[in-house]
Amino acid sequence: MGLEPGRLQFSWVSSAEAIKFVDVVKEVTSIIRDLGPNTHFAKKPFEVVDKDLQTTGTE
Repeated sequence: MGLEPGRLQFSWVSSAEAIKFVDVVKEVTSIIRDLGPNTHFAKKPFEVVDKDLQTTGTE
């Protein structure tokens, strides 16, 4: 898929777990900052898959 380990994370957090949500967001943010910019996709030119979406941005 082209993602470095650590860039994609899943966490199960209930709407009743506000403190856990904050902790998860802080942890993931710290990991992503340590990894730095994702240069894997920056090396590839942008490609518009659907020409209609290029101008409208919807549909």
